[in-house]
Amino acid sequence: MEQHELNKLRWHCTRRALLELDITLGRFLDNGFNQLSEPQVKTFIDLVAMEDHDLWALISGKVETADPREAEVITAIRKH
Repeated sequence: MEQHELNKLRWHCTRRALLELDITLGRFLDNGFNQLSEPQVKTFIDLVAMEDHDLWALISGKVETADPREAEVITAIRKH
């Protein structure tokens, strides 16, 4: 991923309506994002496009996803 694309993604991850998402996604970008495969990066970008409350429900475990690709990325986010 090019630096300008990463900067844009970071902006979308850390300018959320929920502080919890700002912190969680920012930490993941710093510590785990580089470990994702290209398909996982695409899934992460799709997740970031979700509404804040829906995304937080997935990350916090209040709601589970049926999509195994999303589940894999969400597990990676939770680890960081």
